[in-house]
Amino acid sequence: QVQLVESGGGLVQAGESLRLSCEASGSIVRVNDMGWYRQAPGKQRGLVAVITAAGSTKYADSVKGRFTIFRDNAKNTVYLQMDSLKPEDTAVYRCNADIAPAYSSTSFPYWGQGTQVTVSS
Repeated sequence: QVQLVESGGGLVQAGESLRLSCEASGSIVRVNDMGWYRQAPGKQRGLVAVITAAGSTKYADSVKGRFTIFRDNAKNTVYLQMDSLKPEDTAVYRCNADIAPAYSSTSFPYWGQGTQVTVSS
């Protein structure tokens, strides 16, 4: 069974940094795109950043220049380095990955459980 396990959320002050990590585990043949989404109270979930297996990245305009997504393919892990955090970054952050499991000929989207990031002013 494939699962994504996140870590690294917490409470910080504005201007500080946090790093989130998300590890995919289980019977995995291939991990394609990996990304981070976030959802604040009363708002829809939105893309924060995504990275392909080859390392190409895409960011939401609101985090460009402050957040960096990177991955370790050997560990099936994706990271989100968040610098210069702002109160408006407060949200539940969830990891997403497109994974081909060992028992299937195709890939599926998997989600982590979510981790809370709170930025105080």
